Amino acid sequence: MNSRKLVIALVLLAGIGAFFALDLGRFFSLTYIKESQGAIADLHAQRPLLVALVFFGVYVAITALSLPGAAIMTLAGGAVFGLVWGTVIVSFASTLGATLAMLAARYLFRDTLQQRFGAKLAEVDKGITRDGAFYLFTLRLIPVMPFFVLNLLMGLTRMKTWTYFWVSQVGMAAGTVVYVNAGTQLARIDSLKSILSPALIGSFVLLGLLPLIVKKVLAIVQRRKVYARWNAVRPRTFDRNLIVIGAGAGGLVTAYIAAAVKAEVTLVEAHKMGGDCLNYGCVPSKALIKSAKLAHQMRHGAHYGLSDSAPAFSFKAVMQRIHDIIAAIEPHDSVERYTGLGVEVLQGYAKIVNPWTVEIALNDGNTQTLTTRAIVIAAGARPFVPPLPGLDDVGYVTSDTLWDAFARLDAVPRRLVVLGGGPIGCELAQSFQRLGAQVTQIEMAPRIMIREDVEVSQLALESLQADGVQVLTGHKALRCERQGDQKFIVVDHAGTEQRFEFDQLICAVGRVARLGGYGLEELGIPVNRAVETNEYLQTIYPNIYAAGDVAGPYQFTHVAAHQAWYAAVNALFGGLKSFKVDYSVIPWATFIDPEVARVGLNEQEATEKGIAFEVTRYGIDDLDRAIADSEAHGFVKVLTVPGKDRILGVTIVGTHAGDLLAEYVLAMKHGLGLNKILGTIHTYPTLAEANKYAAGEWKRAHQPARLLEWVRRYHDWKRS
Repeated sequence: MNSRKLVIALVLLAGIGAFFALDLGRFFSLTYIKESQGAIADLHAQRPLLVALVFFGVYVAITALSLPGAAIMTLAGGAVFGLVWGTVIVSFASTLGATLAMLAARYLFRDTLQQRFGAKLAEVDKGITRDGAFYLFTLRLIPVMPFFVLNLLMGLTRMKTWTYFWVSQVGMAAGTVVYVNAGTQLARIDSLKSILSPALIGSFVLLGLLPLIVKKVLAIVQRRKVYARWNAVRPRTFDRNLIVIGAGAGGLVTAYIAAAVKAEVTLVEAHKMGGDCLNYGCVPSKALIKSAKLAHQMRHGAHYGLSDSAPAFSFKAVMQRIHDIIAAIEPHDSVERYTGLGVEVLQGYAKIVNPWTVEIALNDGNTQTLTTRAIVIAAGARPFVPPLPGLDDVGYVTSDTLWDAFARLDAVPRRLVVLGGGPIGCELAQSFQRLGAQVTQIEMAPRIMIREDVEVSQLALESLQADGVQVLTGHKALRCERQGDQKFIVVDHAGTEQRFEFDQLICAVGRVARLGGYGLEELGIPVNRAVETNEYLQTIYPNIYAAGDVAGPYQFTHVAAHQAWYAAVNALFGGLKSFKVDYSVIPWATFIDPEVARVGLNEQEATEKGIAFEVTRYGIDDLDRAIADSEAHGFVKVLTVPGKDRILGVTIVGTHAGDLLAEYVLAMKHGLGLNKILGTIHTYPTLAEANKYAAGEWKRAHQPARLLEWVRRYHDWKRS
């Protein structure tokens, strides 16, 4: 806490302390006010403005310091100033005091709590931005609500001061009038309880619930408005409880859950079951990476006490292995399996013709139309192809098409250009380089893997360069050219054009959601870079949901599966209970060698968001198992709350980093700190010990120095 905050805190504490130490509370009792009513009335008759100003100032101080006595002061306002002026004075004084209390809490405590609960407060702030004034107004209508608690809590949010002031002013008006009016009859009041009868309290509670009821009614009206043009075609009965469009990770999990809870569900897929992950992404790329890594290890056999040897292999066989692996996993996502689970699987193109009807152009040429209570869109994403002049002329493949295209090649491409320096581009560049291609990787940004910390990007760069990849950062692709059989890409670097010849070009510059062709435009469902949804994954139509890459904000298979649970449950049971999707702990990994895995914040993001943190590092080069495996490179980097063991984020660079990350994901999800990890037995010798040793590094940096000094003295005494 800085000196200014400390001074303000001391002043506030002094004021509160003086109130109780001097027993000033005796002046804010009903008995004292009744006994002094005549004297105060005489003084008011002589000096009305002075009495009003003093009363106003005392009232503001009482509410600003959250001291007891505001209710008595309100009664006194009615007794001294009458109903009209008493209401005016009390209303503005109470609102000003409440606002000062809110600002004090914000100034003194928000930054500290932001450091500890930054992510949670961010979610609260989103709600406050959207509905804060509404809920504050609701609570202000109920006079038995402990307003001082409300003042302090709202200080921890980002609600605008003016909004807080005027909502409080309006919201407290009804209760103020009741108390001030009671004060005009002060002689008849025996206790505060006599002011608020059970019937009156009940009335205020109903008044407080009124905005909630109004909001519910408005939601119903809005819902009717959204569906208004479709009312004529709304079915009386439905063929299905749920129709899912897309059989990637999001769609498969959604359909599985629906079938598990005995709903009638239809899953529609136009192409291959399993979606991008099985057929074009995660599975084939990891199979490629494994083959490439083995080839790399053979070339560097001396690292393992063997002889270096150039791997002899057929590129066709490598690509065939990839397709064999896809075929081996296909039954997990097959039509047969899901049919056996109780899901109706239709292969064809689905189009939503109205909020309850889906028309399916089946692959066999027929058409089927189904009505449904709810729809989940899980159409996935596709590779983004930049609008480079000449690109179509020279030809290219994407992370989707290369598996079939390269399977037809007799040998690995001799000169390969990979356009893009993100995770996909880095994985493909390194793998094909290790299989014998001469790879040139082109990235427009100043570094590859730009979302990671600078040191992580640098390690990735060094790893790719060590394998022989020519990595060109800060190079913007301008166009492609063909001269006879020769193909070139032209790039700009610092204002100078450069040309690179290639045999094959892979576009790996990112993926975009599939947004066209299944009825979003006709229904008027808003899209930006993804289908726009609320926190329940609902579109503007409450019965139409989106999940996976098509919904964003993360394009990961495991996030699609995570969203699928919320989409399925909300779609089927939303009338009873809905769940907001939880993005609080999202892990991901890039499977270059060494792997890069992360969960939560890294230094770059924490700095951008202004979140205070400490960094603890453990070098994997010191880990016994890594040394034994000749994999002794990389690190574990943990961000924690300053002075605490609570984990804000973890980055791991090293072999099997994606697997090692799981322990931290579990810890963050369930609020476990580094002390818990340190106290957990890890098998020796394993790579997982790196997590324990990282926790040990944190513990060493936070040793209780004073306690240890006393322990040293104790041992000295024991030896004497």
